[in-house]
Amino acid sequence: MQDDDTGYHIPVLLERSTELLVTNPSGIYVDGTLGGGGHSRLLLSRLGEQARVFAFDQDDDAVQRAREVFAGDNRMVIIPGNVVHLKSILLQNEIRAVDGILLDLGVSSHQIDTPERGFSFRFDGPLDMRMDLERTMNAADLIADSSEEELANIFFSYGEEHGSRRIARAITRARQEQPIRETGQLVDIISTVTSPAHRKKTLARIFQALRIAVNEELHVLEQVLTQATEVLKVGGRLVVISYHSLEDRIVKHFMRDEAKPCICPPRMPFCDCDKVPRITLLSSKHIEADEYEVRRNPRARSARLRGCEKIHT
Repeated sequence: MQDDDTGYHIPVLLERSTELLVTNPSGIYVDGTLGGGGHSRLLLSRLGEQARVFAFDQDDDAVQRAREVFAGDNRMVIIPGNVVHLKSILLQNEIRAVDGILLDLGVSSHQIDTPERGFSFRFDGPLDMRMDLERTMNAADLIADSSEEELANIFFSYGEEHGSRRIARAITRARQEQPIRETGQLVDIISTVTSPAHRKKTLARIFQALRIAVNEELHVLEQVLTQATEVLKVGGRLVVISYHSLEDRIVKHFMRDEAKPCICPPRMPFCDCDKVPRITLLSSKHIEADEYEVRRNPRARSARLRGCEKIHT
């Protein structure tokens, strides 16, 4: 299915993530970011006939392909929508608790390599960047409607780009001459205010920032993490793969905060917060792909896997 010989998407940290996730072969699991479906495929291979997997994806291309690939496997329930609706969708299916949730964040290889989706600065195409094509605002609209200050904040907050103000100024000047609707236009504008030595990294940060803003990715992630801990059974596990520092920071802090036994100020002589840890961490630090996987799939180089197990309701 969605593996290295399909050309659709190469799943990252495949073996390790599913190994951590599965504790009950007959349980109920969630693949919150179906994508190419590689993780779901291996997950199903580790599960028995009574198990079920609810797989979410807001990208219609991924949903249509998954319906063809998983046709005939009654354990697989494909949900065409954002995993931010996790709790309500499970309740609609009369599911109140699950054994495991997997989130493989970010954008798929297929989306990046499809020029008309506009996710990559390497291809000329429309400035779209919507994961869900039902969204009304795309990247071109965001660039057209945002003030110079708003653009600079997006580039700095979501791309960690130190030249954010300079680039935002160049964009707002350029759009006075003509609308910025194509990726190539944006690349040309950014190239006029960045040095060749740093241009590729700057372009990557700006495109990342726009994608995150268009799809509200960080806001969605925060909501999903909260819902995930609520719908997990005691003993159930949450496994998250992130690809940039902003995502990983949110996941790390969320899991560490949920695992803390006390949130009282350090100078308090005794604990009076009555906080009970809801989870325990599966590892003391994040897990990275090994050298073999990175050689096979360079995208794995930036991947960070974190996991936790629910220990209290």
